[in-house]
Amino acid sequence: MKVAFIGLGNVGYPLARNLLKAGHELKVHDLDRERAAGLLAEGAVWAGSIAEAAADAQAAVTSLPNPRAVSAVVPGDTGLLASLPRGALWIEMSTTDDAEMKAHAQAAVDLGLAVVEAPITGGANRAWTGEISILVGGEEADVARAMPLLQIMGGEIEHMGPIGAASVVKVITNMLAFVHLLASGEALMLAKRAGVDLAKAYHGIRISSGNSFAHETEGQLVLNGSYNCAFTMDLALKDMNLTLDLARDTATPLPLAELTGALFEEARKRYGDKAWSTEAVRLLEDRLGVELRAAGFPEVLPGMEPALEKRQN
Repeated sequence: MKVAFIGLGNVGYPLARNLLKAGHELKVHDLDRERAAGLLAEGAVWAGSIAEAAADAQAAVTSLPNPRAVSAVVPGDTGLLASLPRGALWIEMSTTDDAEMKAHAQAAVDLGLAVVEAPITGGANRAWTGEISILVGGEEADVARAMPLLQIMGGEIEHMGPIGAASVVKVITNMLAFVHLLASGEALMLAKRAGVDLAKAYHGIRISSGNSFAHETEGQLVLNGSYNCAFTMDLALKDMNLTLDLARDTATPLPLAELTGALFEEARKRYGDKAWSTEAVRLLEDRLGVELRAAGFPEVLPGMEPALEKRQN
């Protein structure tokens, strides 16, 4: 297929690469052309604008950092929707507000386009290996049409329901991951101060009822000291704020989420927007003057090695 891919960040780049390696004709666009260098070397074509990328595409994929970026790319006379040929498929893989997603989707349908929301979850490392999980929202026929592309980019794929449902579940899963990350950090600190070997504590928790995806994955990055989860603090706060907005809209009290959001905000102020989100655990380390480190844990999670090479080159 002829595919336009918009947004080549820490997740968008490997998703686009998976499509390219599978033989699809890829036109790519990003605010920073340098991000596309590796893809262009492998056969992708650079598009100087959204309209140029979309002009003859059968499908377009967007992977953008926040709702503001989506609103800058998708609507308008020179935006993605207006530039795609009628009948084309738009796959939105950004994490965005469910109400905004519904509005963009309706605009797409009004222009004769098919649309599927497909936010990803499970860590940037699994985007490189093609194993990342994808939550899908949309009409059955549109989901079926998108499935061949989604199966190249991801592993487990779950249809959540109509447009908007996947966006809701995605921000909920991120909220859980942030809560679990801080809980894992507290558990490891308690073990450390109680005199338990941290590597043994990590593995003991990993095989226990207290395990979580965040502990099993990002816990390793804390113990290494790199914190390199390829997901920045500003993105984490964006997702957490979407969750808290949803909580307010639905009058749902979320005391754990509110506390977690406040701690992440404190971490952002201390370490910066572009600190890795995993560095939220540093708040406790810095407070106590104790580093959570153990030998034998990786700098990045398996699958992220190409990203390290890309960064070093």
